[in-house]
Amino acid sequence: MSGSFKVAAVQAAPAFLNLDAGIDKAVGLIEQAAAQGVKLIAFPETWLPGYPWWIWLDAPAVTMAYVIPYNLNSVERGSAQDKRLAKAARDNDIQVVMGLSERHNGTLYISQWHYGADGEIISRRRKLKPTHVERTVFGEGDGSDMVVKPTDLGRVGALCCWEHLQPLNKYAMYSQNEQIHIGSWPSFSLYKGGAYALGPELNTAASQMYAAEGQCFVLAACATVSQDMFDMLCDTPMKQQFLTTGGGFARIFGPDGSPMGNVLDEHEDGLVIAEIDLNMISIAKAAADPCGHYSRPDVFRLMFNQKPSPVVMSFENDAARDIAEAAEEQLSVMQQAAAE
Repeated sequence: MSGSFKVAAVQAAPAFLNLDAGIDKAVGLIEQAAAQGVKLIAFPETWLPGYPWWIWLDAPAVTMAYVIPYNLNSVERGSAQDKRLAKAARDNDIQVVMGLSERHNGTLYISQWHYGADGEIISRRRKLKPTHVERTVFGEGDGSDMVVKPTDLGRVGALCCWEHLQPLNKYAMYSQNEQIHIGSWPSFSLYKGGAYALGPELNTAASQMYAAEGQCFVLAACATVSQDMFDMLCDTPMKQQFLTTGGGFARIFGPDGSPMGNVLDEHEDGLVIAEIDLNMISIAKAAADPCGHYSRPDVFRLMFNQKPSPVVMSFENDAARDIAEAAEEQLSVMQQAAAE
């Protein structure tokens, strides 16, 4: 797309464990952004139905009471809630990247669903590797989730939270000529004063460095913890020390790493909005393109398997057939070697 346009990163508390109320709030924020001329809006990690903070506050056995409500309020593809998000994108002529807990059969996934301004799905990706105790709740994505998609606004990709601390993740995304990157984060309000790596300074820097390394615009959406969420989750003095309200640090960065747009107080719900121009990327790329003129493929290369990895594949599936043929060829070579 030529010329400049507006983008927005959401900073807001979710309607915690209430999916339909969360959709209502999401539609309101989409409408609010569109009314200000925004063409692309990004939401935080698992904003629907909220990030499962209890996994950081107590033992898994103690927090099992959250399993059923979290499953029931997670989103399924093709559901009424999915269709409402698509309709909101279409009605407001805006691209929407929603961070959500996706339910598929018996497993949940940390997902980002990208709706086009026409309401059609551009991509549905899953977090490649849930972080630390997130693995007690969520399953894993695969190489097909590491994707950058062409859109009317430019080439758009997305990652969640500490996927931004995985160097190979980032390089795989940069190599696809990403122009606009969506970084979906939960709030930075956990273990304050006790775990610097989980705080706003380091994680905001990760978003900023992603912009500078990849020479792309970064929309870092970030949720907040509301007082209602705090009261529900922190029912003991110990838990009240682990989690605080607020923690919203939504930001937008340019391809040189420069901050853009307005800044909200960490307890404030709202939108960080900036006007971006993709032509600015060429200036940043002229200085350093890590997957182009600033690379050394004779020294370093990344092996990147982008194929889906389903647990069951029909033999009519091309990937399954390729695997079977490769296995047969390897067996033939081994038999020939043994005969000799």
